[in-house]
Parts: sequence; structure tokens; C-alpha cells
Amino acid sequence: MRLDTPGELTPMQRITALMAELNGLPEAAFVARLGGIIEHSPWAAAEIVALRPFGDLESLHSAMLGAVWRRGRAAQLDLLNAHPELAGKEADAGTLTAHSTSEQDSVGLTSLSPWEKTRITELNQAYRAKHGFPFIIAVKLRNKAQILANFERRLANDTEVELAVALMEVSKIARMRLDALLAA
Repeated sequence: MRLDTPGELTPMQRITALMAELNGLPEAAFVARLGGIIEHSPWAAAEIVALRPFGDLESLHSAMLGAVWRRGRAAQLDLLNAHPELAGKEADAGTLTAHSTSEQDSVGLTSLSPWEKTRITELNQAYRAKHGFPFIIAVKLRNKAQILANFERRLANDTEVELAVALMEVSKIARMRLDALLAA
């Protein structure tokens, strides 16, 4: 079906409709709808509800990230620690969020070879021991080999650098999750 077919919305019309819907939701519904955009951090949505209306996904995304930055380092570390490890115990137990399950599954992290599973487990342990939070990467932007290469390279980084890189990856993940709302 073509986008200009009667009854189907153009991309701009979809954005406008989504933003109108989000801007019109009661506060609790807004937080419920956007609470998983930043993993296990519904407070990021709660802190921006009073800033509505948002004109587009970019302004909504920016507001959510602003909430993260305003919270300071302790909250940022809590946010990072709320993320699951790649192919870690949450994946093994089946307790990943729907977002994380979809993201990790999309690059094969839920069906690793024994060698890959062992290597990622070793990297998860070493990374957390060095930096104090799990390795975070926007997996949908990479393949399995790229993820492993990034994991190994970033393990050598200074913790302050990794904090900044991990938060940038959270930003990418949040934007992809917002874009997925539009596609839904």
C-alpha cells in the first residue's frame, strides 16, 4: 500500500498523531506509555510530563535525556545499573523487558554458541568489575561481531569515559525505542 493511498497516514501525519496522543494523555498514562523508553527508569518520563506539549520525537527525546543529565552522577549510575547485561542472567532467566528481549534477540544475543556465551560472560564480569556498571551498547545498530569488538575495546577505557559512552548508548537506545512507538 502506498503512503498516498486514502486512509493511510504519511510519516508526518503519523508523527503529528503520535505527538497529539502523547501530549493528551493523563500524567499516569504518559509515564506508563514512556516509562520503558529508558530502561527501568520511568522517572525520566515522570520528570518531563509537565513540559508538554512536545512538537516532535526529537524534542521528547531531548527532554528525557535532559532529565537524566539533571539528576546527576548517582542517578546516572543507578540508571546504568538498571540495564541488563548482554546475554546475562536476566536473559537466561527470561526476565528481560520486552524492549531488551527484542533488541538482544535482533542480533542473536539470545542464541549464542557456547564459545560466544562464555566470552560474553567473561566480558560482562570484567567490565562490571572495572567500571561498576554493565556494558551498554545500542545492539540494534551493530552485529554480533561488532558488539564483541566494542566490548573488548571499551573494557580498556577509563571509567569516566565509559560513563559518558554508556550514557550516549542509552540515548541511542531511547531514540530507537521512541521511533518504534511511531512505527507501532
